[in-house]
Amino acid sequence: MRDSLTNDRSGHFAALDEARPSRFQYKIMFVSGMGFFTDAYDLFIIGVVVSLLRSQWDLTTTQVSLLNSATLVASAVGAIVFGRIADMLGRKRIYGYEVLILAAGAIASALAPNFAFLLIARAILGIGVGGDYPVSATIMSEYSGRASRGRMVGLVFAMQGAGLVFGPLLASGLLASGLSHDTIWRLLLGFGAIPGLAVFYLRRQIKETPRFALAGGVAEEAEAAIAMATGGAIPVGGGESSARIRGGAFSGARTLFSSPRMVKWLIGTALSWMLLDFAYYGNSISSPTVLNLLDPHASLLRNTLLQLGVFAVFALPGYLLAIWLMDRMGRRPIQLLGFALMAVSFLLIAAVPSVVHVAGTFVFLYGMSYLFSEFGPNTTTFVYPAEIFPVEVRTTGHGISAAAGKIGAFIGAYLFPQMLASSMGIRGAELVAGLVSLVGFAVTAICLPEPKGRSLEELTELGLGHGPERKPELVSASA
Repeated sequence: MRDSLTNDRSGHFAALDEARPSRFQYKIMFVSGMGFFTDAYDLFIIGVVVSLLRSQWDLTTTQVSLLNSATLVASAVGAIVFGRIADMLGRKRIYGYEVLILAAGAIASALAPNFAFLLIARAILGIGVGGDYPVSATIMSEYSGRASRGRMVGLVFAMQGAGLVFGPLLASGLLASGLSHDTIWRLLLGFGAIPGLAVFYLRRQIKETPRFALAGGVAEEAEAAIAMATGGAIPVGGGESSARIRGGAFSGARTLFSSPRMVKWLIGTALSWMLLDFAYYGNSISSPTVLNLLDPHASLLRNTLLQLGVFAVFALPGYLLAIWLMDRMGRRPIQLLGFALMAVSFLLIAAVPSVVHVAGTFVFLYGMSYLFSEFGPNTTTFVYPAEIFPVEVRTTGHGISAAAGKIGAFIGAYLFPQMLASSMGIRGAELVAGLVSLVGFAVTAICLPEPKGRSLEELTELGLGHGPERKPELVSASA
């Protein structure tokens, strides 16, 4: 029964699977990607804000760690909740509301009168950030062809790179302006509401994805969505979708745990994302502190500009390489290569004592860790769960994986300031990051398949144990 159902769905999506990216798909990519611009900005600007607040509010190391990490643990909750709801009620029904929660948290953060208020506001923001991950990734994945799906979902996530660069750029401009530090940190936090609010209306206009519409019993909605995605003239928008998938809050677990291979894949996506985010967010959110330890006499403006340089010179090219090669090399080789070279970069910092005393060498190795996280697991861990789980639990599986990532990020963001302030210092913290990256390499090698060139329906059958894991061949549309 399942075989015939999947084959029937595959027939519906043949035109979409073989199509090149259309203007409509690029519009979805932009609207979804602006959420990740905002997410990256909001998550990483807190490092600069904490540097300003540390003396102003006389923050302890524990309070710094909590501010760095509160948004992350809250985003795990948002990813699971929004991920499950989107599999029950549909992607369209809830899409856009997560950015309203994010914006409310950002505005409240900017108005915070004290530490406790700011901590709660950052947690609210985190719920919105987490909700954005599974829904945006899945919408893009379910609207993409099989030969360009990795590139399109990767482009959504690559908007994070713009947020990474814009944050320290804005901070540098404000620090150089002569404004008071109290005004600067409030402006930095408040800006996080603007991009999300700007795309709220556009998100509400996106039609339900064809794959969810068909799974939810509304074939005509699926056909209309396919026509739009492949160049048809049917307008976007309209009322709410009537597609629904029956089941309660916990029913998705039956599908996710329905075969040993699916369980292995879920462990692979969740654990590799957790390990990546421990190292990545631990370093990124604490980067002002890391750079200050490298040169304690440098100004915050100088260190913020240096952080900007690292992101612009190393991180952005990593995103571009990932997008360019995602559908050529495949997800698995890129993730393996990224974890391996992240480990090399971190372990060299830890193993060679002189590195932390020579700014140029340290910044190069530190930057290389960003290059190979972006051209590596920071991008692929986002793409993987949007592809390999069945449509009925796709946002649920992505939400669980993203939540595991944010738990890893929470642990990293909380522990890195503690490690940096202890006798471990920079070298000890990077040793831990390097070892964690090696474990991520092993998890990828053991648990994850190669989705390149396969349709989503073929991946579902494979995950449910219906066929061997073979190497697919890309069609010509990948060129």
